[in-house]
Amino acid sequence: MKNNNSKFIIASLIWILFTGCKQASPEKELVDYVNPYIGNISHMLVPTYPTVHLPNSMLRVYPQRNDYTGNQLKGLPILLTAHRGIHAFNLSPYQGAESGLQPIISYNYDNEDIKPYYYNVYLDNINANVRFAPSHQSAIYNINFYQPDSNYLVINTNNGRLTAKGNSISGYQQIGNAKAYLYLETEQQPTTTYALSDGKIKNISEKDNCIVFHFADARQINIRYGVSFISEEQAKNNLIREIPDYNIDKIIEQGRNIWNEALGKIKVKGSDENQKTIFYTSMYRVYERPICISEDGHYYSGFDGKIHDDGGTPFYTDDWLWDTFRAAHPLRIIIDPQKENEILNSFIRMAEQRDNYWMPTFPEIGGDNHSMNCNHGVACFLDAYVKGIKNFDLNKAYKACKGAITEKTLIPWSAEKAGILDKFYKENGYFPSLAIGEKETVAEVNSFEKRQAVAVTLGTVYDEWCLAQIAKQLGNNEDYRYFLNRSLNYHKIFNPQTRFFHPKDSKGNFIEPFDYGLSGGIGFREYYDENNGWIYRWDLQHNFADLVKMIGGKKQFVAELERMYNTQLVLWKPDFFATNADHTGNVGQFSMGNEPCLHIPYLYNYAGEPWRTQYRIRHLMNQWFRNDVMGIPGDEDGGGMSAFVVFSSLGFYPITPGLPMYVIGSPIFENTQIQLNNGKVFKIICKNYAPENKYIQSARLNGQEWNKSWFTHTDLINGGTLELTMGKLPNEKWASTAEAIPPSFEMP
Repeated sequence: MKNNNSKFIIASLIWILFTGCKQASPEKELVDYVNPYIGNISHMLVPTYPTVHLPNSMLRVYPQRNDYTGNQLKGLPILLTAHRGIHAFNLSPYQGAESGLQPIISYNYDNEDIKPYYYNVYLDNINANVRFAPSHQSAIYNINFYQPDSNYLVINTNNGRLTAKGNSISGYQQIGNAKAYLYLETEQQPTTTYALSDGKIKNISEKDNCIVFHFADARQINIRYGVSFISEEQAKNNLIREIPDYNIDKIIEQGRNIWNEALGKIKVKGSDENQKTIFYTSMYRVYERPICISEDGHYYSGFDGKIHDDGGTPFYTDDWLWDTFRAAHPLRIIIDPQKENEILNSFIRMAEQRDNYWMPTFPEIGGDNHSMNCNHGVACFLDAYVKGIKNFDLNKAYKACKGAITEKTLIPWSAEKAGILDKFYKENGYFPSLAIGEKETVAEVNSFEKRQAVAVTLGTVYDEWCLAQIAKQLGNNEDYRYFLNRSLNYHKIFNPQTRFFHPKDSKGNFIEPFDYGLSGGIGFREYYDENNGWIYRWDLQHNFADLVKMIGGKKQFVAELERMYNTQLVLWKPDFFATNADHTGNVGQFSMGNEPCLHIPYLYNYAGEPWRTQYRIRHLMNQWFRNDVMGIPGDEDGGGMSAFVVFSSLGFYPITPGLPMYVIGSPIFENTQIQLNNGKVFKIICKNYAPENKYIQSARLNGQEWNKSWFTHTDLINGGTLELTMGKLPNEKWASTAEAIPPSFEMP
């Protein structure tokens, strides 16, 4: 009996060990949480793109189709070069009759798999599987044909030239003021090489823009290529440096490791796996821009059309500043201050390379796009400097920012020098609107973008506040007082009767009749920009304390915030969105789908009711940011909106870039660790954690009781622990006193 028991115990242990090993699955790494498909179907305008790239790398690609529902791929991409979907070059594998060759071949596709570092797809038309993996300035394709036949590769450039030699193709494509260069090699030697023109093959010449490699019997074609904005030779150098052979699995593994390291700067723990996916996907999107275009210590600048030595400091461009100054730049200050410093130095170089020495507004490969309104690069410099990033020339930054705000026109989407409207702004303190029925007489005003007068005024007084703070740092007291006084000019367009920011004409009259939910034409651009007067009512990022007073005090301030969420759109949705497609992600008049809204849910903190911020943030996050193909409520512009998701998931937000502090929201995760560049760690720990427990009951910062709805950047960067006890019902007394309210306008 004893012997039988021993046999039974041994057998049981073997069974447990065997079944346990069999059921075990590999632990997820951070990059495995990224879902590039989130938001690939837009609610109204531009969807997100499932981009394959390394963090802030020059080489980016995504499938060339309209959105997730696109039925066909338009060839295979080689290099994404500019704002929203402009690719240089195209690669099309083909199998079949020579008469079917085209510069870009469309494919039905299946079994698509996209990771940040990898792309895999099956092309139905030609019965072939494609694998792709990027490095920083080069990439590799692996194409497997499942049936024997004549196989082809078609390389196309839309606006440039290509040449072929042996198993290599090189050339360029014109991209605005810049050129993208390509050097490509195949591991297999082509049987024949042609040029393709007007649907017919011909001999290679020096004026071809479409090259065809024919492989008589190759079932697999391996391709590696490098890209450059300097030269074809540099493209080849980039390839040889990064991808010395055709081992795609090695490049995939390298990319995976790079992404895990980047995402690992913030580690979160919680029971909701979907929230982890949303969080790390948002981090991945923040890393898509700006891009580093230094190549072996040199870079091409679209700001003067020249090649420059980078002097050991990499050069970055493609940054959508109107969107990214709010949260993407502040996030980078925390998790990658060295990179943020390099980006800011790049902005200064851009200004130096221009005739007018202006800070860029929307820098891209080809130079400054001059998109949107205002000049918020100044906020990036101030925010970095007061948070301890100082390895750049603040005098140069100030000169460039001041020039962009006072010498360049404030007219949206314009590169002109200051004119009659700017003179009016300087003398009167607000940007003038057209009266009802008044026709535009200023030639520089874009016929579609209009004047955006209230948005320009509110954005520029914030920029002037930033200028004042930098002047103070530089000891320039005259400029400090001048711009600080000008930063109060928002009072000039505040309507004390309605308590909204209200457009004025050049005679000082408020525009009447007026509807804050509807007036302003397409996208409200006559007076605001992309959002209506309800959103711009709160667009006073440097002085929320004054805004509370202007609206009538704390109770009235809260009541008006609530009224915004409770006031429904007047028009039927199809009628409203026909002219106001940017004002998406609606909760009443609030628009979660556009960047000027991002700070608004946090404003309850300034009225001593942070529990309402906790409620609102959680509801907005659950309503509009989800792990599905429609999981983003509006345009995801350059990482701007995704950075909001990162911060809001952590439980705090940089509500005023330029003030070194953060307002507290409602953390989604049980435990967060932010790895800081100085080797320290900042932790956020939620006691009594449960996904539904969104309300803060009490708090401790580094072991001390904390009864404020904010903390400083110094608290964060020195490392430590913010400990929050959470609950299902609000504690309306926590951080409700006057002493608990976040600072505003100037730090005390």
